[in-house]
Amino acid sequence: MADDKEVTEKEMENAKTEEKDEDTANDGPGTPRSGQKTPTKSVGSPSPSRKSNGSKPVSPTPSSKSGGRASRVSDKSVAKSRQGSSKMKRIEGSSKSRSSGEAETKPDAGTITDYAVFPTAEDGLPEGGVPFFMTSKTQEIVQCRADEDVTADKPFKLVKKQDILDDMMTRAGVSDFTPLKKEINSYPGDEILIGLDADFVFGQNYILILSEETKNVMLTPPVVEGEGSEAAADGDKEVEDDTVYDYVPPEPKEWISQGSEMEIEEEAVQETRRRIQMSIRRVRREFGAPISFSDRNVADAKDGYVECLPFEDKTFDLKRLELDKSIQAIPEFRESTTQTSWKYPRRVNTQYYPREFTEEEKKDLESSEQLQNFIEGVTPRFELALQQNEIVDVFYDDWINLGDGDDTFGSKADNHLKEYQSFTDLQFSKDKTVTHIEWHPVIKGVVAVSVGQRMSFDDKIDHAAKVIMTPSLILIWSFTDPIHPQLLLEAPDDILCFKFSASDSNILAGGCRNGQVVLWDITAHVDRLKQPRGGNRNKRSNVLPGFEDENAFKTPIIRYCAVSGIEHSHKAPITDIIWLPDHFEVNRMGVPAENRQLTSCQLMTCAADYCILFWDTRAPKSSQATEDKGPKNPLGVTQPFKHLDLTWKPMLKVTLHKSEPGGDHSPTKFTIQERQGDRSALSTSEGLERENSNTGSGGGYSYNKPGSAKEKRTLNSVKTHFYVGTEDGELVYVDWMPQKDQDTGKVQTPKPDYYHSLHDGPIISLQRSPFFKDIILCVGGWTFTLWKEGVSSGPILHSAASSVRLSAAQWSPSRPAVFYIARMDGSVDVWDLLDKTHEPSLNQNVSSAAITDIYPFQVSQKQHLLGVGDSSGTLHIMEIPWSLKHPTTNELTGMTNYLEREVKRRAFVVQRWDFREQEKRELEQEQKRKMGIAPQVQLTDEEVEMRLKAEYQQYVEDESNFLRALGLKDDTEELIPESA
Repeated sequence: MADDKEVTEKEMENAKTEEKDEDTANDGPGTPRSGQKTPTKSVGSPSPSRKSNGSKPVSPTPSSKSGGRASRVSDKSVAKSRQGSSKMKRIEGSSKSRSSGEAETKPDAGTITDYAVFPTAEDGLPEGGVPFFMTSKTQEIVQCRADEDVTADKPFKLVKKQDILDDMMTRAGVSDFTPLKKEINSYPGDEILIGLDADFVFGQNYILILSEETKNVMLTPPVVEGEGSEAAADGDKEVEDDTVYDYVPPEPKEWISQGSEMEIEEEAVQETRRRIQMSIRRVRREFGAPISFSDRNVADAKDGYVECLPFEDKTFDLKRLELDKSIQAIPEFRESTTQTSWKYPRRVNTQYYPREFTEEEKKDLESSEQLQNFIEGVTPRFELALQQNEIVDVFYDDWINLGDGDDTFGSKADNHLKEYQSFTDLQFSKDKTVTHIEWHPVIKGVVAVSVGQRMSFDDKIDHAAKVIMTPSLILIWSFTDPIHPQLLLEAPDDILCFKFSASDSNILAGGCRNGQVVLWDITAHVDRLKQPRGGNRNKRSNVLPGFEDENAFKTPIIRYCAVSGIEHSHKAPITDIIWLPDHFEVNRMGVPAENRQLTSCQLMTCAADYCILFWDTRAPKSSQATEDKGPKNPLGVTQPFKHLDLTWKPMLKVTLHKSEPGGDHSPTKFTIQERQGDRSALSTSEGLERENSNTGSGGGYSYNKPGSAKEKRTLNSVKTHFYVGTEDGELVYVDWMPQKDQDTGKVQTPKPDYYHSLHDGPIISLQRSPFFKDIILCVGGWTFTLWKEGVSSGPILHSAASSVRLSAAQWSPSRPAVFYIARMDGSVDVWDLLDKTHEPSLNQNVSSAAITDIYPFQVSQKQHLLGVGDSSGTLHIMEIPWSLKHPTTNELTGMTNYLEREVKRRAFVVQRWDFREQEKRELEQEQKRKMGIAPQVQLTDEEVEMRLKAEYQQYVEDESNFLRALGLKDDTEELIPESA
């Protein structure tokens, strides 16, 4: 005891000496002074300061990072109180390693001497600390909100490293931690210390401690000498400085019921009556039959009419004071009508008698001086008004025609294309070229893009291994997520063209570089395209923590459901593909017939292998028995087009023969006159009969077998002639219906009606105007032409050669006189034929790379977008300005007059050609007559036939003489009688 008292007295003296020194010296910001209450902060929740026996507050001991935190104290009273609570266990010798003779140095000014004290500008930024700005959204994600989770008094908090990595993975470039991605990934610990810089000492609102040593120092600062002396001055029993206490967690106790579970059970709703069971059956012969609803008389059934009175029923006397009722948060359906309230008609009339002057009053008024003065005063103004009416139409409404001057192209301020958004993927579209663009026909803000390898044929052979390992995909983008594609459609080879089905937007067909035709079905992933993707949607979900779907934010890769057989496919890359409209179909002889199911089920494709193929997606009749006997799908998953996979072959082949010998035409693009939705080929009576006889789905996609040809009527109004663009820059007009050749007797495609070779390069675009079915825009090489179906002498408009090669073209969906042409230098030309015909009205650069495809799309009446794809794999979405999406006054009529004028001009040119030819022949005959040469005599048809017969007889005789001279024919040979 004597030794203990001596030690206590020494500690009290040391404490007084240090307190005196602290009052006189300039200590650091983290050094506590005597009698000053030191703030104490913990990771997540503050630790209250404890007082000893009601005396001066004592700084609490810092706790370590581990779960059972050991506290090193020099205050004997605190240690004794903790030991008396039976929650601490004394461990001897844990800190005995420190030598008794080791000198303890006082911490310098920059050292943080208390737990979680934020450094000042004089202390400087801690080692490994990085100042960064964290938005309120990121603060909510990592649960480190300013003035809530962390404050100026409690500025630090430990955040799990995995939460930060998940935030960077989910939000990518939007995340505030992305600039420090490399340092965070290399951080060895599982938790990162984040501090609130409330006063912006280091320039940002937070600092991030990326050093494990600095974090440990800040969480476990060195013990300041003198704490034990202040505690010893209170008269408590001494505890050695080397003592370490181990925290023993409390043990759970057995649950003691207080009766609360009975109240919960009483409040729960329980079923007290037996549930009603109902069984509905149907006759087996009616399975699959369509359901028809009809009206019935109210008096025929007992429950046919239920009266709902609009006023309170006075006879109802049952009162209920309390009512227990459960509700569900579901939408309520209401049926209401808006109509003028009907009132009982009444006969009402009003009669009045006019007030008239008498004859005497009239004479007095006419002779009065006042009236004469009035007439003389208003006469000049009246005459002026009459003159103005003769000169100017006073009833002309200037307000309606006020915008006529602004309707012309280029008068608006926003007459240029604005970039709305861009899509690119570093993994799937980098170093590739965009081959085709298609907007989703139903879901707004969704666009599909096919990408291919940007290599020549020789490069593909040299890098064959890399090309084979690289997947060929179609990327479907959504405006809700500009970073990641929503869907990926896998293909066996690069897709050069694809189309959405005309009757079912979930079905896609594409043409591969190797000549195969591919079909996809995205029905199972349509909800992903309709719903936005992001962190907000995940927060609103009711998924329990730990059971989240890891693949919810991964882009699904959809495999094709059918591909054509390689032996029956094209022998060259497919360059164009279309779905036939749903109101007609083509049989094996090329005859168009009505489509009773009203579903688009046939395709047309073309390639440079001199042919155009027709494909049917329905199962042939021969495969019906095979499918019935085949194994059923045990999971019940639909497998559309499974009957076509690897066995699909075309039903009709159209070969483009040339009129003269020397090979066939190599098609690259084609266009037909029939359009989706234009059912003018079907009469009204045919439509009614088809609706009565149709038992199919009517709106969705049909996988049924094709019906019998006898039940389908031929549509003679469907035009089977169509235009084809070739690799040689030719425009061919041919009939796809095969005919019997008179020379060979074979049934084959007839020769083209005509073709013209005007372009100096392959035809890369062949588009029909959305406003005129017979106007075709043809682009190839460095020029473009306008053609009118029915005018076979040539184009009605031929442009001058451009300085840069053209790459794509599309008509405007809203303006009849406007179309867009893309160029290889990355710019887009906008042509307005009512404004200029010799040069584009607008030229704007869109990309630094060559443009490969463009596609304008009308999202709404107020917003039109233009999709532009380049050779670097980027899809640019441009917003079309006001002047390009709103037609001018009478623009359709003006364009119609322009086309008619050009057709007349073309007819006049042909007439002048014929006149010059006739004039040339007459001059030649006049010249021959002067030279004494007899003029050529025009022979009749009989004379021509006789001359041909004589030439043939002469040919037979010459042949006989030639064979006789060779000894191959003997004249003495007896003729075999015809009867034998």
